[in-house]
Amino acid sequence: MTTTADRFHALHAGPDVLVLPNAWDAASAALMEDAGAKAVATSSAAVAWARGYADGDAVPVAAVVDTVAGIARVVSVPVTADIEGGYTDDLPTLAETVRAVVGAGAVGINFEDGRRDPDLHARKIETVRAAAGQAGVNLFINARTDVYLAGLAQGEAALAETLRRAALYAQAGASGIFVPLPIEEDLLAQLAAGIALPLNAMGRPGMPSAQRLAQLGVRRLSSATGPFNAAYGAMLTGTRAYLADGDTAGYAAFGKDLPNLNARFG
Repeated sequence: MTTTADRFHALHAGPDVLVLPNAWDAASAALMEDAGAKAVATSSAAVAWARGYADGDAVPVAAVVDTVAGIARVVSVPVTADIEGGYTDDLPTLAETVRAVVGAGAVGINFEDGRRDPDLHARKIETVRAAAGQAGVNLFINARTDVYLAGLAQGEAALAETLRRAALYAQAGASGIFVPLPIEEDLLAQLAAGIALPLNAMGRPGMPSAQRLAQLGVRRLSSATGPFNAAYGAMLTGTRAYLADGDTAGYAAFGKDLPNLNARFG
């Protein structure tokens, strides 16, 4: 029997790019599914901000698990959760967190190395794989390496270090590799050619189209904080106008295409 996790793995097989929007709560995820998303991810930053925390391992794990559970309750597509670096370097605690996230309904995770020792991150990936296996889920572990994002190396050295980490994480049990920041076609093509697992890129201004990314060998595109920024930016603009003179026209304009959420959740 094909499981939801199997479906999610299959979405990375190509030839098309998995265009993956990043949600932060049940309502945003439901709207993304209704818009046609084949799967829904969370954004760690958006989840943290929505809960009143800074991004960077600050949000309580219980809040992350609660968010995943709320999303999984209202969507039928696969859900993948951004759990940053696992919120700990203690392997038994990490295993507990993974089991909780999987138990909440996630069939995939984003799992970043940040500035950590890559050998430690590889051991953490092994722990994640074992914990998910014990839970009976073929978890899609999207191992993120921040060589470019954190500026850990430059030029050819950055490419070489990214490929080295990708191979290390693949050996540890990763399912895909996420390399945020690069948007240059030549670099994306080199990354896709040098990484044996599906390559995830992060959407930002200047990124090639999904069709072009597929041609370059990229298999997944994440929206990151784009949806959160758009939603809250519109709310802020509308609120400023409302507070200035009581005009709700901005709210009406920004919300005119929203469906009846009471009916959606009822």
